[in-house]
Amino acid sequence: MNWFTGFVVYFLIWWTVLFAVLPVGVRPDAEGDATTGGWRGTPQSPGLLRKALWTTVISTILWAGLALLINSPWLSFREGWLAMPIK
Repeated sequence: MNWFTGFVVYFLIWWTVLFAVLPVGVRPDAEGDATTGGWRGTPQSPGLLRKALWTTVISTILWAGLALLINSPWLSFREGWLAMPIK
């Protein structure tokens, strides 16, 4: 895997993990505040910076595992048990 492919894979993993982490720990505002434009159901304290940091940590771990798997000979179509037989 070259650096560009690695970056694209990390970017896709990061966004997927972000959407999985966003609803964690959210408590909606039951009343809403019409003067500030807050609607009922908007999060009281979304904690986006903390969620972005957790997303980065989780994504880095997942990406490292996936990069090791991709670069390992265990998942190779050129050699090993997935290789096509030579005629």
